[in-house]
Amino acid sequence: MKILVVDDHALVREGLRQVLKGLGDDIDVVQAGSCAHALEQLQSSSELDLILLDYHLPDSDGLDALAALGQRHPEVPVIVMSGIASAHNMRRSLEAGAAGFVSKSSLCEELLSAVKVVLRGDIYFPYELQGNLRELAPVPGSARTPLTQRQERVLRGLLNGLSNREIAELLHLSEETVKSHVTAILRYFDVQNRTQAVVAAARMGYDPVA
Repeated sequence: MKILVVDDHALVREGLRQVLKGLGDDIDVVQAGSCAHALEQLQSSSELDLILLDYHLPDSDGLDALAALGQRHPEVPVIVMSGIASAHNMRRSLEAGAAGFVSKSSLCEELLSAVKVVLRGDIYFPYELQGNLRELAPVPGSARTPLTQRQERVLRGLLNGLSNREIAELLHLSEETVKSHVTAILRYFDVQNRTQAVVAAARMGYDPVA
């Protein structure tokens, strides 16, 4: 497994490399100190599985870097790291397409948990910030047909960070049925991925627990 760590502080990069080694002996961590260097690494490093990206970089805003990385390799998930654990930064990151958001002050166990969640195809953000998403910006009213009860239950699974398989087991559905509901949910919120759907749903007042 290959992970790219993008941060302008060498000590931070090295610390993250040591923490990521906790995932297993086969972890290969490559490093970049800027957005430009990260793009070079993307060209030279084959089969990247994950990118850890600093929210602030010396040559680029973290979100601009996220967009640039996404354009080159949209298949590689990105976890944004920020020195400030704010709901505003988290929402901006998720809306820009990040698959996860963690604070640099997080414990090592939380970072590893976030990496595992994202690598299995789900999204991650700190539980303590979930309730703040809906407070950040109003969502205009819509005349769309509301979600069905089944779709709302699938959406609640997404809000709780569950995978399609876990949602299927919880609701006693097939994974194909869950995938169909997820597709309908993305269409309902007019978004491209699960991350954006979770953000949009939270802003509209959907609660992970119900």
